[in-house]
Amino acid sequence: MSAPVLLVIAHGSRDPRHAATVHALTARVRSLRPGLRVETGFLDFNAPSVPRVLERLAAQDAGDVIALPLLLTRAFHAKSDVPTVLHEARTRLRRLRIRQAEVLGPSPLLNSALERRLYEAGIRPGDRSSTGLVLASAGSTDPEAIAVIAEIARELRHTGWCSVRPAFASASLPRTEDAVRALRAEGVRRVAVAPYVIAPGRLPDRIAAGAAGADVLADVLGPSPELARLLLTRYDEARVPFARPAPLSA
Repeated sequence: MSAPVLLVIAHGSRDPRHAATVHALTARVRSLRPGLRVETGFLDFNAPSVPRVLERLAAQDAGDVIALPLLLTRAFHAKSDVPTVLHEARTRLRRLRIRQAEVLGPSPLLNSALERRLYEAGIRPGDRSSTGLVLASAGSTDPEAIAVIAEIARELRHTGWCSVRPAFASASLPRTEDAVRALRAEGVRRVAVAPYVIAPGRLPDRIAAGAAGADVLADVLGPSPELARLLLTRYDEARVPFARPAPLSA
């Protein structure tokens, strides 16, 4: 039996850097697992849309599809938008068996990707004890998503940073600039901002603007090797039910 198709579902953006980053990430996933069919669909702004990709797969008798939301937390898009799109597709395209994979975060691989970007921006491992870190995410009104970001910040604090503060580009407070100022008020000499976002766009640009008072601004997670490995991890986790034999009929 052929492996299920991996359909990576991205939000989409008017910023062309967003789609370019998503495609670079899926290309890296393909390079890690040659032979796996990897498709990309967008919820908004970019083509192809998720319904169009699924229609094409159904026309090609693809069979099994694992739909993986390119999201870091279980917020509105993961709980509402993606399930709605997939439910409509299941109703119309009965040839397909579609399973929604879990969102990407939280994961140690995401923390590793975050550290990679910080090191690329000039942070050295020995700098942690004298550096305050702002973990800057897109933001959400979902309490579960906010709690996840706060927990990641606590975990990072235990890895040697002198202080770690979460910040949000929208929907929630504090903003990145407020977290930077708070660290300065604590007497932190060096401040680094780590965007906990996957691709460039309006909200990451807002994070970057708010980081003007920081000493170091890391890049977005982007097509990092850790993120590509995490996509395959979530794919494999979701693939298990497909691999189970059907129960014997009475």
